[in-house]
Amino acid sequence: MQITTITLPGDLVDELMSEVNAKSKTEAVIRAVKDEIKARKKERIIKMAGNMEFTNTATSLRHEDERLG
Repeated sequence: MQITTITLPGDLVDELMSEVNAKSKTEAVIRAVKDEIKARKKERIIKMAGNMEFTNTATSLRHEDERLG
């Protein structure tokens, strides 16, 4: 764990704590950061839609996987 000191507007922190139902400022900020990271990863995955080509079917992957035999 890393300790970081940041300055945030009090009303913003209070609103965040209320929105995420956090018991502490730390918990609220951690949730907000995690949510932001998750949202950005989701955006990247959505942007990849239609850009990937799969050459194997699910059936062939399932039944022809040498690791499973």
